[in-house]
Amino acid sequence: MTGSSKDRARLYVLGLGCERGADATEVAALARQALEDAAIGADDVTAIASIDSRREERAILAVADELGVAVSFFTAVRLEEETPRITNPSAIVFARVGCHGVAESAALAAAGAQAKLVVPKIKSAHATAAVARMLLQKE
Repeated sequence: MTGSSKDRARLYVLGLGCERGADATEVAALARQALEDAAIGADDVTAIASIDSRREERAILAVADELGVAVSFFTAVRLEEETPRITNPSAIVFARVGCHGVAESAALAAAGAQAKLVVPKIKSAHATAAVARMLLQKE
């Protein structure tokens, strides 16, 4: 993944969700697409965020390693608190994992109460991604 200007603050969180055992290449390609859609580079990302049931998911950990950032994991209960702020709530996701969205909710949860989605959920065959931007106090 390509980087951007090193003198800018890392203000973006990449939210990722995926099926168990998802292909790391597929998830990485989706992550790259999300960053491209946000018009940002890898150096603009401060963290990846996901649901805690994916804590050991090889594909998510591989993307974090490629970007050189940590992953924040949240419970389904915590992610469900973000439902009013997400753009693509899913009853199917709620039935499977207990929250109405993973990628958007996780990105927002990690980026803070004032964060805004800059890339709503995008999907591949086995994964989802979203990007949230943290807001600085002076903004």
